[in-house]
Amino acid sequence: MQLVVYILIYPFLLLISILPFRLFYLFSDFVYLLIYYVVGYRKKTVGTNLRLVFPEKSEKDIIQIQKKFYKHLCDLFLEMIKTITISKEQLSKRFVITNPKEVKRLESLGKSVICFFGHYASYEWSIAVDNETKLKGYAVYKRIANTYFNDLVKRIRSRFNTTLIHTRETVSVLTKNETKGISSLIGFLSDQSPKQYKTSYWTEFMGVNVPCFTGGERLAKKLDLVAVYLKISKIKRGYYQAEFVPLADNANTFKDFSITDKFLSELEQQIYDAPEYYLWTHKRWKHKDKYHLVKP
Repeated sequence: MQLVVYILIYPFLLLISILPFRLFYLFSDFVYLLIYYVVGYRKKTVGTNLRLVFPEKSEKDIIQIQKKFYKHLCDLFLEMIKTITISKEQLSKRFVITNPKEVKRLESLGKSVICFFGHYASYEWSIAVDNETKLKGYAVYKRIANTYFNDLVKRIRSRFNTTLIHTRETVSVLTKNETKGISSLIGFLSDQSPKQYKTSYWTEFMGVNVPCFTGGERLAKKLDLVAVYLKISKIKRGYYQAEFVPLADNANTFKDFSITDKFLSELEQQIYDAPEYYLWTHKRWKHKDKYHLVKP
């Protein structure tokens, strides 16, 4: 059945991918109307999240942010599909690293780098980073249940030399590279809500007390990695800029959870500045009322 679903859907995805950008974004506008007004995909979750973190905003403002978010969400999803056929030149034009000197500095340190980033702007097109650095690129990802679509996503995200690895593979891959003298750059989406039984740290994010992933920080300290934040901004439709923001060159000299806090602070400020580009459909604050059940 998985193969049948893949065979039926893949040609449609390929057709979308080869559309000229003008038609591509017109199609995204159509998808937005369908998703927002007809399907209503996770509108309740989005509205709940926005009202929770922006209690000072009027209902009119919340709806305005919500509509802008859904337009961006449709662009984001379709841009991932566009990556099936997008050229290296097109991607480099649409996803630009604004501080290449910092990339050179990171390379000169002779250490592997862990790159924190959140579900903000175009985390999908962040694979363009591998076109701008000599560091061996990896991205930690969560497997998709459908084997064929899982393989498709791996192919898409690996088109420009990024290697996808599961969380459990991270330590062994980086350790093996170290023995070979290979410095790596590993991307870590670090703003999800962890399972409650795995929670070791709670802090405020967007004004709400929540459990936080600390795996990136623990990995940086364990393997002596340089920690940075990839600050991605949406300049206009289909165009993004990214800046490497240093978090810690020597992670072991930082107090526990301080690197995690610095990352969340950077991400939080971006969300306050332009909330429509954050992924409001995921339940980031679902454990907010369970703090008293977990020892912080």
